[in-house]
Amino acid sequence: MANKTVLIAGASGLVGAACVDKFLEEGDTVIALSRRRPEIFSKKEFTHLALDLQDAAACKAAADQFKDVTHVVYTAVFELPGLIPGWSEKKQMDTNLAMLQNLMEPLQGVAKGLKHVSLLQGTKAYGVHLHPIRIPARERHPRDQHENFYWLQEDYIKEQSKKNGWNFTIWRPQLIVGPNYGVVMNLPPVIGAYAAIRKKEGKPFSYTGGIRWVWEAVDTRVVADAIHWGSDAATAVGQHFNITNGEVFDWRDMWPAMAEVLGVEVGPDEPQVMSEYLLERSHIWDEIVKEHGLRPLSIEELCGESHYYAALCMTEGATEPLDPAFVSTVKLRNAGFNGAMDTEESFCYWLKVLQDRKVIPTAK
Repeated sequence: MANKTVLIAGASGLVGAACVDKFLEEGDTVIALSRRRPEIFSKKEFTHLALDLQDAAACKAAADQFKDVTHVVYTAVFELPGLIPGWSEKKQMDTNLAMLQNLMEPLQGVAKGLKHVSLLQGTKAYGVHLHPIRIPARERHPRDQHENFYWLQEDYIKEQSKKNGWNFTIWRPQLIVGPNYGVVMNLPPVIGAYAAIRKKEGKPFSYTGGIRWVWEAVDTRVVADAIHWGSDAATAVGQHFNITNGEVFDWRDMWPAMAEVLGVEVGPDEPQVMSEYLLERSHIWDEIVKEHGLRPLSIEELCGESHYYAALCMTEGATEPLDPAFVSTVKLRNAGFNGAMDTEESFCYWLKVLQDRKVIPTAK
C-alpha cells in the first residue's frame, strides 16, 4: 500500500534507523521518534521528534503531530546499566510497558486512520537467557512462563488492537547486526574498537570468547524489509515471526574476514571479558580517536551497553558445551517473506560503514 504515514519509535536504534531508510525508500512519509536524530543513508526528508517516551506528558503534548499516522513501528527499548542482569528486573519491565502506553494512548486518540502496529521482541521470548530452549524454537510453542516486558507489551497491543480495530505483527529477531553505536545490543562497534586497541598495543586480533557456540544473526536491513512487508501483508496480521539471516555462523570462522576489513592480524584465542578489556583501555581508545581523526566518542559512548552484550554472544568464560539456541523461520517464509543475508558479509559491511562514518579506524 502506498502513501503510508509511518511513526517509528526508537528511530535511532538498530531496527529503527533501518526502518526509517526502508520506508523512505518505498515512498512513505516517516515520523521518527528518538532522543537523537537517526543516522541513515536516505537523502529524503522525514520528521524527527526528540521525544522521551518515559515522559507521558511530553507524549501527550506531541500527539497532534500523529494525526495522519497509519502505521506504527515500535522498536524503542529501555535497558538498565550492565544490561543482562536488568532483564529480570521489574523496573525494566514496567518502564518498557509504560513507554509503549505513553505513546499509544494519545496516538490512538488522534490517529483515526491507524491500520497496523509492528512490535519488536526477540528470542528472550523463548527464555533463551534463562534456560535451554526447544530446538528449533517455533512461534506456535506455548508462551514461556517467565516475567518479561515482551509479555506485558504484547498483551497490551493485543487488547488495544481488538478494542480499536487495527492490526499488529510481532517480530523475534536473533542477534541483530548494523552500524549503530551507543546502543544496547550491537557488536560491530565493539569489535571495531577492540581491533583498534589491540593493534595500538601491538597485539593480534585474538578471539576473546569461550567455548564454540554456533548460532544465528540477522542483518538490520533484513529486519526492516520484513517489517515493511508485514505492515501490509494479510498473512502477517496478528502473527509472531522469528527472523534470522537464514543461516548459522561461528565467531572463529568469521574472525579472519573481519580482521581483513579492520587491517589486523588474527592471533590465538585469548579468553577475557570484553567489557573490562575495553573500559580499562579507554585512554588508548581516546588516543586512537585523535590519531585517526574519528568522531569524538569515548569508549562508553561508542559501546553503549553492547560491550556487555558481547559477553553473552561470545560465550565469555564458558568452558563446557552450551545449549544451542536456534529458531525456526519456516513460518515467515511460508507467509511470503524470504529475505536472507550472508552473515559474514553482513558483519564486514557494517564494519566498513563504521569506518566510512569515522566511528572506527580504517585499515592501514
